[in-house]
Amino acid sequence: MKIIVADDHPLTRAGLVQVLTAIGPHVECIEAVDQSGVATAMQTHPDAALALVDLNMPGMKGAASIEALTRQAPTVPVVVVSASDQPQDIRRAMEAGAAGYIPKSESTTTLLDALRLVLGGGTYAPLTMMNAPTPPATDAITPRQIEVLSRIAAGQSNKEISRGLGLSEATVKAHVAALFKALGVHSRTQAVHVAQASGLLSTRTDSANP
Repeated sequence: MKIIVADDHPLTRAGLVQVLTAIGPHVECIEAVDQSGVATAMQTHPDAALALVDLNMPGMKGAASIEALTRQAPTVPVVVVSASDQPQDIRRAMEAGAAGYIPKSESTTTLLDALRLVLGGGTYAPLTMMNAPTPPATDAITPRQIEVLSRIAAGQSNKEISRGLGLSEATVKAHVAALFKALGVHSRTQAVHVAQASGLLSTRTDSANP
């Protein structure tokens, strides 16, 4: 049985290779250290039973790379083994086509159980994702609405926001209503809390406040 092990840290790869021997006596591990290497390995070995892939290797671009790998080598199930246990990272990887997602904080027993499940044709995601609420629809939020949101977080009123951004109060109210809908909230305080929890304010704007 061939298993591709892709991680740029030699000690992590060595540890995974050692653990994988518990799956069976005839496991052959094919190692890769970056996105290009794992892509080549998956295309060269279409009969591989699994590909264990780290999201943070050189050349990897998160879920987009997982989608590209599964499209290029559809016969090889991809299982992400990552230091991140954030529900949004897990969800994005699974939606991109990963057959499993295993945080590096999990035990060896959990790792092996998860891999056996995938080898049997199933999928595996940790409970952190299963118990997580549906994320807000942040992709629908515009840059202008992010500016409004950042000013809400700064405690500004609609009148102050309209003056600072050169908008009418009616336009600001429309942006606020759209933000509430996208974030699934009913108050300014909730909007700020959800935005901060999802990283929306920190990742998409740093300069909207005066």
